[in-house]
Amino acid sequence: LEATDWKNTAKIKQRIDEVLQQVNLKHTQHKMPHQLSGGEQQRIAIARSLLNKPHILLVDEPTGNLDPTVANDILDLFVEINRGGTAILMATHNHGFLKRQPARVLYCENAQVKDIDKDLVIVKMSQ
Repeated sequence: LEATDWKNTAKIKQRIDEVLQQVNLKHTQHKMPHQLSGGEQQRIAIARSLLNKPHILLVDEPTGNLDPTVANDILDLFVEINRGGTAILMATHNHGFLKRQPARVLYCENAQVKDIDKDLVIVKMSQ
């Protein structure tokens, strides 16, 4: 946080506590990364991205190396983050999540980005 111009140590600690609570990892505050499970490490990465209250999160395969239960927990966390007002732009192959949590879905096909619901080409990339 200091790198992004936060000066007040008490406010920094308070923000860290808030974000760890948001991702349900308050109990890991004093652990080293090697002491965390893969799912906990992923949630810490998400927590770090939330520290400065972004308007949008860009995530690429956030559940790629996680077991299905932990992956669902991570995806549920993104739903909660989104409900809090942060937009989530996620690249994923987890089609089950897309069925469980309806959202606008774009897909890539033949060098085009298409809207799955509108059969509309959003972006056509030059080849």
